[in-house]
Amino acid sequence: MTSTTVLAELDFFADLDDDVLARMAGCGQGTHIAAGAFLFEQGQAADAFYAVRDGRVAIEVHDPRGGRIVIDTVEAGDVVGWSWLVPPYRWLFDARAVTAVEAIMFDADCLRQKCVTDPTFGYALLQRITWVMHERMQAARVRLLDLYGSPR
Repeated sequence: MTSTTVLAELDFFADLDDDVLARMAGCGQGTHIAAGAFLFEQGQAADAFYAVRDGRVAIEVHDPRGGRIVIDTVEAGDVVGWSWLVPPYRWLFDARAVTAVEAIMFDADCLRQKCVTDPTFGYALLQRITWVMHERMQAARVRLLDLYGSPR
């Protein structure tokens, strides 16, 4: 369990009303991820959602030529992971701790259940996650243009 005060300090949760924060807090718990460790890997069950309190997380994809491509990075105050919202609930990317990370890990089943039973909560959460999805897609587009830009 985590407190609404801790959530309110993070940018993603700014300006959410106390009831929504309390519902979120009921699904979360603090976690530590060591530098280099994965929060999740592509293809695994998407059973959590993370709010980064401290540290940096790289969102990566496998490069068919070998190695990994960093699509985006997540800093303190931001969140990572939305595959828990879309069936079949499997991660589409890898998320790796670049530095040691302190985060709040939210249980996906708990959040989905609250979204269904409380549409106001679900809408507030979905609005914010949709914005994150939009920003990540923009970052991925820019990164791919950098990597594979058209010849001039």
